[in-house]
Amino acid sequence: MRRLAAFALAALLSLPALAALKTGAAAPMFTAPAWLAGKQIRFDLAQALKRGPVVLYFFPAAHTPGCNVEASLFSQAIDKFKAQGATVIGITAGNLDSLAKFSMETEHCSGKFAVAADEGAKIAKSFDATLALKPNLSSRTSYVIAQDGRIAFVHDAMNPNLHVRETLRAVTELQANKPAK
Repeated sequence: MRRLAAFALAALLSLPALAALKTGAAAPMFTAPAWLAGKQIRFDLAQALKRGPVVLYFFPAAHTPGCNVEASLFSQAIDKFKAQGATVIGITAGNLDSLAKFSMETEHCSGKFAVAADEGAKIAKSFDATLALKPNLSSRTSYVIAQDGRIAFVHDAMNPNLHVRETLRAVTELQANKPAK
């Protein structure tokens, strides 16, 4: 009985807030400390959008099972995102002291994309991407942000397995529908 109660509590605590920003909404602009291949950088969403669309994926905490899977999947697909002109950035409020290591480990980010620190989940809150019962942790919510700064796609699910496939599909569609210059 205790085991069932513990499982139910864990499942409840991991529920997303289910209030993610909607397609077409303006993405909140932010800058944040981030790590790429173990080196600290400053990630600026407005600057990244000048180069192309941005895949912004929120994850609850580095070095946790689902987040490890998700980072690894993004790492494996990074060349496909780059081929579409997209920047990928992971962001979390959990386990901030281990982001530098997380950013370079081969079983996670492999140094292929940056992960940003979100102290107090302030950025996650501005994107309505926090856990319902733990609002100081981000949910597992992925956004594709078009170059005009608007939300082009949202995928909000705690299962990490579809975030890469769905955001890559959305980026590909976004780029295919981009007006010719």
